[in-house]
Amino acid sequence: MYPSTFATKNPARAAYIMAETGERVSYKEYEARCNQLAHFLAVEGLKFEDHYSIFMENNIRYLECCGAGERSGLYYTCINSYLKEDELAYIINNSESKILITSAEKLPIAEEAIKACPKIQKCLVVDALGDGNRIVNFEETVKAFPTSPIHEELLGNSMLYSSGTTGRPKGILRPLVKQAPDDPLPLFNFLKELWQYREDMIYLSPAPLYHSAPQVAVGLTIRIGGTAIIMEHFDASRYLSLIGEHRITHSQLVPSMFSRMLKLPEQIKMAADLSSLEYVTHAAAPCPIKIKEDMISWWGPIIHEYYSATEAMGFTALNSEEWLKNKGSVGKVILGDLHILDEEGESLPPGKPGKIWFKTAAPFSYFNNREETRNSTSADGQMSTVGDVGFIKDGYLYLTDRDTFMIISGGVNIYPQETENLLITHPKILDAAVFGVPNEDLGEEVKAVIQPVEGVIPNDELVDEIMIFCRERLSQQKCPRSIDFEDELPRLPTGKLYKRLLKDKYWEEHKTKII
Repeated sequence: MYPSTFATKNPARAAYIMAETGERVSYKEYEARCNQLAHFLAVEGLKFEDHYSIFMENNIRYLECCGAGERSGLYYTCINSYLKEDELAYIINNSESKILITSAEKLPIAEEAIKACPKIQKCLVVDALGDGNRIVNFEETVKAFPTSPIHEELLGNSMLYSSGTTGRPKGILRPLVKQAPDDPLPLFNFLKELWQYREDMIYLSPAPLYHSAPQVAVGLTIRIGGTAIIMEHFDASRYLSLIGEHRITHSQLVPSMFSRMLKLPEQIKMAADLSSLEYVTHAAAPCPIKIKEDMISWWGPIIHEYYSATEAMGFTALNSEEWLKNKGSVGKVILGDLHILDEEGESLPPGKPGKIWFKTAAPFSYFNNREETRNSTSADGQMSTVGDVGFIKDGYLYLTDRDTFMIISGGVNIYPQETENLLITHPKILDAAVFGVPNEDLGEEVKAVIQPVEGVIPNDELVDEIMIFCRERLSQQKCPRSIDFEDELPRLPTGKLYKRLLKDKYWEEHKTKII
């Protein structure tokens, strides 16, 4: 199916609603707006496989900015709205974008960034005036164009960038062929079936729209004729109230969202009306066993999990019943051909952790980055990896960590994810990061950085309590040798921990001491 179908079939039905403001866009309005922007892009000279970028917070105009590219044969890059000027400029230039769409809130950053982006022809700004030359008002510009489809509609697709938690972000390019936009890429038909989408569904999106999972989930909701409720920002209490308010049937979250909901006051949790929920899925980061046990106990066996990456070279998945029998697993392979290999590229036996490789089910490359494409591809060109580490047990995949975060202490390999998963279950800990820091004798030692629950005072007594908590449940080598506290950890709204920012600080201090 395709949104234009529902612009005729159900023109007044809401394609999406903004959670806080209550603003709604009907299918008829969505179709008209997408077409107007598509005409603008065509007049600006963008042709099949050309690129433009979107740099905004979640707002009422975001989805039409994606929809215009999807029917124009273009690649659209949704950029992390928390980036700084130089980071934004890098992605704009690397993606070879010709148009940038931004918002009044993000305009100061965008203005500085495009000074270093010579290929940007126009910058459209939602809810703000521009300079009348290169920077122009979005609404006034696009309303001058027809609401009918462009002459030749072709399927376009997002070209999203990796989160860059371990280095420079990389643009993930899927090949396009000239086909009608109502004929989606096979990957999206696969996801529609996996997530059990249907025409009258109501999807609650708690995450930023620049990220791949909400981007795909909301896009599929609109393609199939459902209604998406878009949260401007995630708030645990508000999320729960929206489920009952809109009779939500489907949603997708990340484990840190589960954790924040579970730590709400009991009266808020008990008051939540969850009766409409049918299918809730989660991904993006490993979920601590205790967190998921508590969520299934609270919400029932409607929680599903999958493992993949923005690259989508393969998928694993499992439902609540399977997970309860294989706790900690992220599922069995349902797309692609999974292999666990050592550093020499040799297959490892069941139970032995190694780098996760897939014989790619959905082809991709890193745009303008041959080196990273080569590094992520096996020597024979058949397999791809994003650097995750895991093992297979009884046919189920278990994640260990990213290979870049492995700690080598006294010659022992330590994956910090297990320690993080334990720490987050402590009632006084809201968030936790574990990584290696310099140690003269061991090379590295295990460091934990903790964000306490609101109202908890970080002091020596709390350090002792956390240390004892770890020693009672983990082997000694996995326990933190030291603990620091932060008011807030640098976790992306997508749920991924920006651990590099924390880790780099300690290594920089070490280098300074050596010098």
